[in-house]
Amino acid sequence: MLTAAQIAFFQTNGYLVVEDVVAPELLARLRRDFAAWVEESRAHTAAYGETIDGRPRFDVEPGHSAARPGLRRVASPMEVSDAYVEAATSSRMVAAVADLIGPNVKLRHSKINSKLPGTATKVDWHQDFGFTPHSNDDVVTALLMVDEVTDRNGPLEVLPGSHTGPLESLWHDGRFTGSVDAATTARCIPRAVRCTGRAGSVCLMHTRLLHGSAPNLSDHARTLFIAVYSAEDAVPLCDNPLPSRYEGLIVHGAATGMVRSTAFALRMPQKPKGASFFVQQTAS
Repeated sequence: MLTAAQIAFFQTNGYLVVEDVVAPELLARLRRDFAAWVEESRAHTAAYGETIDGRPRFDVEPGHSAARPGLRRVASPMEVSDAYVEAATSSRMVAAVADLIGPNVKLRHSKINSKLPGTATKVDWHQDFGFTPHSNDDVVTALLMVDEVTDRNGPLEVLPGSHTGPLESLWHDGRFTGSVDAATTARCIPRAVRCTGRAGSVCLMHTRLLHGSAPNLSDHARTLFIAVYSAEDAVPLCDNPLPSRYEGLIVHGAATGMVRSTAFALRMPQKPKGASFFVQQTAS
């Protein structure tokens, strides 16, 4: 799936954008399902629905209304959409992930993060590994661009090469904030690279890469389907922040029953009690 040059780029920079990882027909189904959820959200004034652990499946941002919906998160969309199951388990996205951490790959969790036009939601700088540590860091976050992602609609911003640096704390003053400290953020912003692409592209991101994103200042939605994959021998060390019946599904290769560990130290994360980690970051 990937060329040697693409794999080398990922290993050096900690991210890689790959185009056309889902077929046009599947992309249309993904967009259709999400559009239906946006329409459904107009009838609600707060987070709603239910995942298997009893938390809301659909999260809306402050200011959400029927006239101006602000659906910003769908937790475990694979449980309510065959299209998202197909994208996460049998699209070219899976083959690309396997080229980076394979040959045996399993699914951790999935979600949709969306920034509808003019919405204020941003994502503070952080590393994903601090939310879902494993016995080793062969863990990749795949961010499938359901909409075209441009410089103006709140693209993912990354600090290239930071995946080889330290694990930054997401705890501050005794509280899990889900974000790095102000000094680290200030170091990231001037060196940030924006990950843009047309709909159907995916950004593959190492779990230790520092990243964040700004609000959507455009008239165009920015919707990402995010699936987290690990090497089969990377064992999770904490509860899944987005539990699903698909957790642990082998999507490439086979189950070996092996465990591989690498040395690191971090404070265990705190599982969100609300609809999403946006609540944790907002409280910071």
